[in-house]
Amino acid sequence: MTSRTDHLAAVHRFAQTQLAPAAAGWDQGSAPDPALLRAAADLGLFGIELPVAAGGLGFDFAHKAAVCASLAAVDFGFAMSIVNTHNAALRLHLSAPTLAARYLPGLLSGQTAACTALTEPDAGTDVAALQTRATQTPEGWVLTGQKDWIINARHAGLSIVFAKCGTGDDGAAIGAFAVDLTAPGVTRHATEAGFPQTSMGTGGFTLDAVACPPEALILPPGTAFQSILSEINGARAYVAAMCCAMLGAAVDTVAAYGQARTSFGVPLMGHQAWRLALAQAQTDLAATQALTDRAVAAIAGDPAAQLLAAQAKVHAVQTCQRHLPALLHAMGAEGLRPAHGLTRHLAAVQSAALTDGAITPLLERVARLSWPAKHPRKD
Repeated sequence: MTSRTDHLAAVHRFAQTQLAPAAAGWDQGSAPDPALLRAAADLGLFGIELPVAAGGLGFDFAHKAAVCASLAAVDFGFAMSIVNTHNAALRLHLSAPTLAARYLPGLLSGQTAACTALTEPDAGTDVAALQTRATQTPEGWVLTGQKDWIINARHAGLSIVFAKCGTGDDGAAIGAFAVDLTAPGVTRHATEAGFPQTSMGTGGFTLDAVACPPEALILPPGTAFQSILSEINGARAYVAAMCCAMLGAAVDTVAAYGQARTSFGVPLMGHQAWRLALAQAQTDLAATQALTDRAVAAIAGDPAAQLLAAQAKVHAVQTCQRHLPALLHAMGAEGLRPAHGLTRHLAAVQSAALTDGAITPLLERVARLSWPAKHPRKD
């Protein structure tokens, strides 16, 4: 069995030798070559946390976070695409053995991508406001609704769709369904933004009375909402790790440039004003990396995981938002070249800021978890 160290080394080589040359083109709107997904599958990246007996690698959450970070150091979108297929595969393994037997071969081989569909046009942070509806029939379930801003939705063959069951209209009515996105009644679309979304596969789909078999309900009402709250802590922790990796890659790129480029007969690193900005970025990165490491370690069962994950994501995003623009400017116009990745990371951190909880609601969560008696809910 491959050790964690050897596996991470192989992932790093893959990221640097195969992802990095291709990622510059994704900045311009091209999509990843399917061969990269097959290469990722060869490394076991779609089954990191699945047991070996189920076709996975048998590693833990901390290893998944480290893999995500290694990929995000090159391209955040590709890392998010990979981990979302992985998470859907893990959910099937844990909750739906029959469906797992049907879908895992395609998911683990990289032939089929998957997504988790929670966000809707009018429901984001307020999960309980989602309007996608699942109606039970003698043959199973019929799903109707619309999902948007879903990673992998452009090309996924399978989605874990969260919908309200029956006539219920609160969080307790939400169930999770495994939905074949090639089924009749599914219409998908790409979701575009000011930043390229191709490597993340961002899109959405409409479910127009999509028929699903009884076994498609993989998390029944009463458990799905709690699953969302639990799994989102892990997502916030690995997004924080990915932000740290992007900033670390930027620091390394700019430092190397500062050693090689001269200005007024002296390397840029020899100018105090230039190197102090780099030193500040490195110092702040060390602080957010330490907090992120605590959050990642807590996911395994520490009661403080919810607080630490929120704090880590907020701090990592804000640290990147502070330093990535300054690092880009430290390289001057050279920093704009896609090959350096700085513009890619600068755009990606804006997406990271909105993924799995925006900054304002996360800070409110930090406040409520830190001082619950002083901030009772009034709604």
